[in-house]
Amino acid sequence: MKRLLSIGIVSLLPLPLLQAQLSPAISSWLQNTSQTGSYYASGNSSAISNNILVNCQKVEYSANFVYVTATGVPSYPTGPFLDGNPSNASNQNGIYKLPLNPQPQLGSLQSTVGGNIGIFINGVALFDYRDGVGWNSITNTLCGGPGNPPCPGGPMATTAWSRDAIPAEKGGFDCSKGHPANGNYHHHQNPSSFKLDLNVVSTICNLYDADGLYTLDSNSHSPLIGFAYDGYPIYGAYGYKNADGTGGIARIKSSYELRNISNRTHWADGTDVNDGPAVSATYFLGYFREDYAFISHPNDADYLDEHNGRFCVTPEYPNGTYAYFATVDEDWNSTYPYVVGPTFYGVYADRKVTSVNETTTTYSSGIGIEDNKAWKGTFTVFPNPTSDLIAIQFNGLISSEVELSLYSLEGQLIESKTVHAGSTLAYFDLQKVYDGMYVLECKSANWKESRRIILKRE
Repeated sequence: MKRLLSIGIVSLLPLPLLQAQLSPAISSWLQNTSQTGSYYASGNSSAISNNILVNCQKVEYSANFVYVTATGVPSYPTGPFLDGNPSNASNQNGIYKLPLNPQPQLGSLQSTVGGNIGIFINGVALFDYRDGVGWNSITNTLCGGPGNPPCPGGPMATTAWSRDAIPAEKGGFDCSKGHPANGNYHHHQNPSSFKLDLNVVSTICNLYDADGLYTLDSNSHSPLIGFAYDGYPIYGAYGYKNADGTGGIARIKSSYELRNISNRTHWADGTDVNDGPAVSATYFLGYFREDYAFISHPNDADYLDEHNGRFCVTPEYPNGTYAYFATVDEDWNSTYPYVVGPTFYGVYADRKVTSVNETTTTYSSGIGIEDNKAWKGTFTVFPNPTSDLIAIQFNGLISSEVELSLYSLEGQLIESKTVHAGSTLAYFDLQKVYDGMYVLECKSANWKESRRIILKRE
């Protein structure tokens, strides 16, 4: 397999100082020590406080590692999970030890595993495609996971046909495309709202807020949204078309395609395996991970490799880095392998540790974020005119707090709100104010924009 290497930056600065200035693996985390999270109960569109700190609480680093302390709870509301999942997002009390100098895997490639395989910049876990359910070719039934008998070989056994969580568990994802496993809230896929996809495949956001870690923007390079457990960064769905940073902005595409099969008897590489169920309305193509084949695109710069990544220039890595992308199709629906997988590009390790056992420096600028990192993007206000309520939806990733203030034309403050880092949505309820025109002001550390709002009741 071809491996691309970057050219290092020559510097006379000591390594820890150089890392503190340059490494996005230190500076990209969303830190918080005061805001707590919330969740939705089924049928209730008012979020309930869970009294758990959101995002990451501490970032510290040494010469070789960054340590991120996080609860695993996002600033956007979680839930409800309408497939009967009895769990809610709970504090994971996590410390994650990530390498500052990740290395490509030169030997046998490491397959992704069940459970955490990465961490988003808000401290929420990344899982791969699987949901722990497979096909028992002896009984010709599903095995593993809630409600199914164990797979042959026990709960950690692998089968020839592994169910894909994205289509199989869609009914149990919340509006932000996440759900918990025994309290460990996680995403298998791009962590944006279902409702903002161009083709909406879930109605969960009809009652609950269309919030998430970030929103897709086809005109801008997607933000850095996390790191895989091999240490390489993860970006959203859009990047520079060409790996050298040229060619404009393009949707970065998965190279995996559904196979043209009607019976499941062989893998894509021709390996004869225990038979899976025939393709049907119940077990449709894409129900199992092995329904996909990797198709190389050597002449198409905006397609990814077999790990769902590529070596490329990004805004945070102007000299280039290997990076994964959270892939979507032209309708912004998630596409296999979704983020990372089915193998890692780099050297994998379980990154959750119980303590920090070396001298470190604490990085704190994520809390009082400097001006050049303050959010200054675009937003949409709807409906406008309105009769009772306006929603403000922010594009991209909010990496610092944004203050919202609603004023009368005379300058009287009606109400103010704060949109916290790692969320994308805010509301103003206008039922108790008079018809007329108002001014909505949005501002961050070095940016301000105002919009006129028309309130008119029938």
